[in-house]
Amino acid sequence: MQFFSPIPTGPPNQSRMATENHSTVTEFILQGLTDRPELQLPLFFLFLGIYLVTMVGNLGVITLICLNAHLHTPMYYFLSNLSFVDLCYSSVITPNMLVNFVSEKNIISYAGCMSQLYFFLVFVIAECYMLTVMAYDRYVAICRPLFYNIIMSQGVCSLLVAGVYAIGFIGSTMETGLMLKQSYCEQLISYYFCEILPLMKLTCSSTYHVEMTVFIFAVFNFIVTSSTVLISYAFILSNILCISTTEGKSKAFSTCSSHFAAVGIFYGTTAFMYFKPSTASFLAQENVASVFYTTVIPMLNPLIYSLRNKEVKVAIQKTLREKFF
Repeated sequence: MQFFSPIPTGPPNQSRMATENHSTVTEFILQGLTDRPELQLPLFFLFLGIYLVTMVGNLGVITLICLNAHLHTPMYYFLSNLSFVDLCYSSVITPNMLVNFVSEKNIISYAGCMSQLYFFLVFVIAECYMLTVMAYDRYVAICRPLFYNIIMSQGVCSLLVAGVYAIGFIGSTMETGLMLKQSYCEQLISYYFCEILPLMKLTCSSTYHVEMTVFIFAVFNFIVTSSTVLISYAFILSNILCISTTEGKSKAFSTCSSHFAAVGIFYGTTAFMYFKPSTASFLAQENVASVFYTTVIPMLNPLIYSLRNKEVKVAIQKTLREKFF
């Protein structure tokens, strides 16, 4: 396993704690997605296209929600924040990846690597909790519609979003802080960006406390977010099945189908990443899954919410009509 691999039960290896003879690393070398030169340029244009669609899509969702008063509801408030997280999430990784595709040597400074790790953790944690908050919002909307405006008031929505970002920054600060305390005796990161697991393999000091912290925090995040999402959708499904009319069921399902699709894609790929055996036979699949949840999902989310949501479609048509006709 990776995040959920068995935690060392004995004391840290004393030999790994002898760091005084190792020089301080000032930069790292990223292995990248491929070492085949003929694939570098095609991959550059592929990921450039993905990044441009991601930027346009997520900025478009944020702008659309700001310009249309009928979208100023808790559901779309959370969606605009999800788009912001996806925008930042993608921008932490993809631009540097694009530079590496056209560079002879994929070098990243120590400060740059730790900064990338920090903001990656901030936004990936925030993504998990933002999807969780959105699931709770759909639960209240469908299962307790009469109390929706009271429960999901403007103040409550603001506190929920603030809490999402706070958890992201706190978790990232804890884990990155531990990585900053490590001594590194190797430079080659066997990955395409600075992620905590590949970095731990380069240390010449003990990673016992880092492994413990990552394990505990990962388990906590997974249990809290996944259980909240599953419980929310269990109540939603139960409520939908109790609706007598087909039209009512269809309307209720349409309000949460987009979010359910986004949650399924995100948790499906992250579960594959962190719950599989870390053997060589899974290396290619790991790279595909990793690229999918770090670059493709931020592109897919605005497409999912715009193509499967009637209110968003109407808002797009209205905005285009007002601006260009």
